Amino acid sequence: RTFHGNTRLLTSQIISHYVSINQCKKELPEYFNFASDVLDEWARLEKDGKRAAIPAFWWVNEEGEEVKWSFQELGSLSRKAANVLAEACGLQRGDRVVAVLPRVPEWWLLNVACIRSGIVFIPGTSQLTAKDISYRLQASKAKCIITSDSLAPAVESVLPDSQFLKSKLLVGQGSRAGWLNLKELL
Repeated sequence: RTFHGNTRLLTSQIISHYVSINQCKKELPEYFNFASDVLDEWARLEKDGKRAAIPAFWWVNEEGEEVKWSFQELGSLSRKAANVLAEACGLQRGDRVVAVLPRVPEWWLLNVACIRSGIVFIPGTSQLTAKDISYRLQASKAKCIITSDSLAPAVESVLPDSQFLKSKLLVGQGSRAGWLNLKELL
């Protein structure tokens, strides 16, 4: 079957694939990373013309503003974001990041970047209170917090109690003292 001109797996094909893995007819990879094993492969197929260039990511806000990324663009941007997390924020595989963000494109970009680099992404809704944020930072021992310029004041109110926090990353146009800006670093 096709959907927008692309061949898609039917549910029966997907179930068949998993059944064959369970019956040891297909080998499971020792290590699996969704970003590099799936997204990068689809980007390669897209680049080679073996996969239609459809959006891997398509975001539209209430004002009608759109962001569309192909698989190649999502792969490239997520590698850059992973480098920001590793180099500018000093994070390593296994470190934890708390993201208190509305669902802006950067939320998904950072999620993929964390998957790519083995960093644990801990999402938090923009409706969290200062007490909620403080609890999540302490319980997770997060080394980085990511938020928007509009939510930063609530986050900053609990930062003195965050003994594990090493870096603060801001998503948006604004700037704040002591914060790194994702857009500038990308």
